Amino acid sequence: MKKDSGNTTPESKPFWFSLDNAAKIFPAIITKEVTSVFRLSVVLKQPVKMDVLHKAVLQTEERFPYYLVQLKQGFFWYYLEQLPRHIPITADERPYCRQFRKGELLLRILVRKNCVSLEGSHVLTDGSGAFAFLRTILLFYLQALGLSFPEGELPHTLGEVVSAEEYEDAYKRYFKDDIPPMVKRSKAFHLPFPLNSKPRFRQSTVILSMSQMKQAAKEKGVSITIYLVAVYLHTLQEIHNNLGGLSRLKKCRRLRVQVPINLRKIFPSKTMRNFSLFVMPEIDLRLGQYSFDEIIKTVYHQMQLESDEKLINKNIARNVSGEKNRVVRGIPLFLKSLILRMKYYSLGTSQYSGVITNLGKVDLPDETLEFADHLVVIPPPPNKMLKLNCGVIGFGDKLVLSFGNITRSNEFEERFLLFLTTQHISVEPETKTDQP
Repeated sequence: MKKDSGNTTPESKPFWFSLDNAAKIFPAIITKEVTSVFRLSVVLKQPVKMDVLHKAVLQTEERFPYYLVQLKQGFFWYYLEQLPRHIPITADERPYCRQFRKGELLLRILVRKNCVSLEGSHVLTDGSGAFAFLRTILLFYLQALGLSFPEGELPHTLGEVVSAEEYEDAYKRYFKDDIPPMVKRSKAFHLPFPLNSKPRFRQSTVILSMSQMKQAAKEKGVSITIYLVAVYLHTLQEIHNNLGGLSRLKKCRRLRVQVPINLRKIFPSKTMRNFSLFVMPEIDLRLGQYSFDEIIKTVYHQMQLESDEKLINKNIARNVSGEKNRVVRGIPLFLKSLILRMKYYSLGTSQYSGVITNLGKVDLPDETLEFADHLVVIPPPPNKMLKLNCGVIGFGDKLVLSFGNITRSNEFEERFLLFLTTQHISVEPETKTDQP
């Protein structure tokens, strides 16, 4: 089949896909440090049984055949091509979120003691798609151990025809070509901390009480995501205020946080590839200092506005229209990659101060509470401009925060968590034996 006709299906051998719209930027920026690889972990209450896990992974591969692909380079675009291998299951001994090499599948399973981790490339999917994959592994694993689930919870595989909607580029489905472009944002404040020595990326995880977190957010009349974004901005404001006089004058006074949103909750879609965009609430310190309540109010209204379907359509239109432009399509890949890399830093990362990714309280049957203790999400390692990010995920009564940091400072994490304790939210470090 011709490559400009779209893609072939997982039922055909071999098959291939063009990259979805969100994925196109990642091959241009990937390095050994900026890997675009994220991690999802489930921490069990008992050591992992490797033979049972291996069988569960094979069953899950059958359910998600479109995930068995490698990244390939064409003359005009990168694309994904079938790689008829099984997803590797290895001991979790290497650094987190390491780069996928050429010719590898874009998913890997890592195991340590009672923890199963899935690492995936954003070239392939986003956190929601990867969680659906890990969720399926977990349910097959627990079923093999004798756990029964309500009808409809366990994915069927034998004889099932995979819906084409699961591997579509959903951005193109919802693209409208008569939408005006988004307005470029100003540059934002960035953390002043010195970089760590290589390998720079380090990660710390804490566990919060979900019930306490819900109560704190409820008292402010907002969601947990909005509450945590407000804490993030409040922490950035404290760090900005703590700078020396000259340093503070030199630094930008706009504090802005990028918050990915799952578009499947706005536009009906079953896609298991990337389908997320982001909102960027901000405070402008040129207008004065903000109390936490003022930040809460600002974040609430900005996120309500920016997640409106019409403004989301503007974001989709901006991203997809460039891909459809005939001039852009005719540029050789090496030039496209150079342009995309420059735009990523000048028009992307420069516009926000940090990232907080919240996958929310995960959708797992109540029966799994007996076997699973908590989950962890680790976003991809931040670049040298951004320096730090935060991932959030909830399960049962545990809300887990994971900070990824490439600097020598712990000031941000310490201030963030100290503020939570002042709001009567208990904070416990994840124990060493359970860490993914």
